[in-house]
Formats: sequence, C-alpha cells, structure tokens
Amino acid sequence: MNHRRKLVIALGAGALAAALTSLAQQKGKIWRIGFLWDSPDVFPDAIGAFRQGLRDLGYVEGRTIAIEYRWAEGKPERMRELAEELVRLKVDVIVAPSSVYTAAAKQATSSIPIIFMNHADPIGSGHVASLARPGGNITGLSIMMTETNVKLLELLKECVPKLARVAVVFDPATPSHGPGMKAVEAAGPALRLRIQPVAVRSAAEFDGAFSAIMRERADAVLVLSTPMFTAGARRLAELALTHKLPSLFGAGVHTEAGGLMSFGPDRADLWRRSAIYVDKILKGAKPGDLPIEQPTRFELVVNAKTAKALGIKIPNSILVRAEKVIE
Repeated sequence: MNHRRKLVIALGAGALAAALTSLAQQKGKIWRIGFLWDSPDVFPDAIGAFRQGLRDLGYVEGRTIAIEYRWAEGKPERMRELAEELVRLKVDVIVAPSSVYTAAAKQATSSIPIIFMNHADPIGSGHVASLARPGGNITGLSIMMTETNVKLLELLKECVPKLARVAVVFDPATPSHGPGMKAVEAAGPALRLRIQPVAVRSAAEFDGAFSAIMRERADAVLVLSTPMFTAGARRLAELALTHKLPSLFGAGVHTEAGGLMSFGPDRADLWRRSAIYVDKILKGAKPGDLPIEQPTRFELVVNAKTAKALGIKIPNSILVRAEKVIE
C-alpha cells in the first residue's frame, strides 16, 4: 500500500490527505516540534498517544516531522534553560504539557506557538485570556483540575461521612496550584471540611509534609497534580498508607501506586487530541485564535485493596461509577 493510500485511510478524506502530502513535500520541509517535559517515564502512554495522534494525521517522524525532546528529569530549575534551548533551535511549535512547563516556555518566547496538553487552569494561572479566545501564542487542552479536586472531596465525603479535616498538598511553584487551592478552600465549608494547605517544593520534603499533616490531625490528604508529585506517586501513596490517611489524587497512576482514589480526565485522550492543534498551527493557524478544549472523558479509579487496609467501605454508588477498581 503506497504512502498516499495510507494517508487516505488514516484521515478518511482524500483531499485532506493530498493537502498534507503537498505540505510535507514543500522543499523537503521537516517540521520541528519542541517537546518540553519532565521525563519519558511520566505518563508514557500519553506520550505514545501524542505520537499516534500525529501519525493518524499523516505525519511521519524523520520524514515530515522531527520531535526535539527536552527532559527536566526532576530538576524544575532546568525548565527555563531547556525552553530557551528549544527557542534557539527555532522549532516551529513547542509542546509543554502542564502549567509548569507552559510557564517556562512562555518566559522563553512570545512568538513561537505553545501548546499545552493537560493544563490544570490556564485562565486562573494567567496563561490565556479566555477559553474561547486564548490570545497570544498559547493554546491547548485543559484538565479542569480546579473542578475535579472539588469533586474528589465530594467523593471522599461520600465514603467517609464523618470526615472533618483534609490536608491539601500543593507546590507553590506550580502556576495552577494557586487557583486550585482557592477552589478547594472555598468548597470546604459547604462540605463541612476544614482545609489544611501543605506546601511541598521538592520530593525531599515529602516526609516532613506528612509529619506536619499528622501534627494537625488531618483525616485525609488531597494531593494536587504536578509532575513532581506524579514522579513521586509511589512514595506519596506509601506515606499516606503508613499514616492511615485516605489519599486523593488527580491521576490514575497514583491510585495504581497505592493511593485510595483518583478522579480526572483521560490524559492519553487529551495528548492524542493535542496533535490536532499541532497540525492546525503547522498549517498556519494562530494559537491565540484556537479555542481551548476541555476533557470529554473522565476516569474514576478506586483502590479497593487500600480501602480495605484503611478500614473504609467504598459505597456501591461510587464503585459503579468507577472506570477501574484495583483489587
């Protein structure tokens, strides 16, 4: 089967396939995509989904596109340097999945288009003007973390009606955590919960944070999403279980590592869809004119093994809503 025929099948429209083929053949042009992220080990399935999304649109790595990966490897102080390196390479677009990396890319360039894949709160962090008209050189997809964190509190209250105090672990350096904390604190009174903010700036502070949580006698812990916490998923789950604390997270990787419950969007689906933004921008669209998309699929994951260890009986009303129950 020749290359053109494959494009027709992948895209489902001969005219669009022909346009892409013509685009790729313009003077042997290879589009360069800068990819700024923490590590290939963080959400590896999502990275694969992004690459598959590009293939579905007819792009071929090494022939029509080249992806320049830059990994911070758990060193947030390197983000600005890595973003500036991508700018010096004169990439055509920068993909910066979360709010932390979007902020670094934004500091490095105001002209190269920036696409985020799972930004927790693009408006609250000040990275875009609005969802409909982002403005500037940034656009992408939001995970609506500000809303899903509140939903997690509601789910836990349903499991543990006597819940009174919840510690919320956040990173002050993550742009979306400011508005995220405000939303959780605002939701507390209606749920009859006292919220205990606990700032954590590095993985070295995990143990100390849980010591502070126990001193304040919290009944549970909610961990906001950020790459540093995702990389430390297993350690955070272990600490919560050691201290007999129900733990809530935004990504399923935490629940699979031993956390009690997670609720958030299907990140692989978002990353796959972000390839559409890359395609539109490479064809000449301005990022500021591309509306920000929100998730269409959410996943509730419950770790029944952890619940049993904590002596918590998960109500059937929650189990039937869960996409995955870990036994």
